[in-house]
Amino acid sequence: MDVSGRRVLVVEDEFLVALGLEDNLRSLGYTVVGPFSSLAAARTAAAVERVDAAILDVNLAGEPVYPAAAVLADRGIPFIFCSGYTGSVRVPQEFADVPRVAKPYTSRAIADALAELLAGGPVGPPAWRASLAPAWSR
Repeated sequence: MDVSGRRVLVVEDEFLVALGLEDNLRSLGYTVVGPFSSLAAARTAAAVERVDAAILDVNLAGEPVYPAAAVLADRGIPFIFCSGYTGSVRVPQEFADVPRVAKPYTSRAIADALAELLAGGPVGPPAWRASLAPAWSR
């Protein structure tokens, strides 16, 4: 899939993770918008930036990213949640079907999930998708 010209919003509050994700996406041919590290900046970007997709860290300095996700959803922009949390954190029901990639993730996992998201299909075969949805989302 040709990704040139595809713009991906990156919301990540950990500098080194954001830097690595940005580098990975650029090497794949995507244009990176961001990264944004606060909920306020993420909500603004979600509302005004021209993007084709987004990758959202679930926890931004203690604040859940869901308000920014809601803005993207209202605009019809697909997104992926990324999180290192397992167990106690639950995704709100309205986002139950949003693809998730557990941290730490590989460059390949992000590339595959984003490619499938932009293709409009499910993110990976059922067994692979189940591995992306850690216990925090069930």
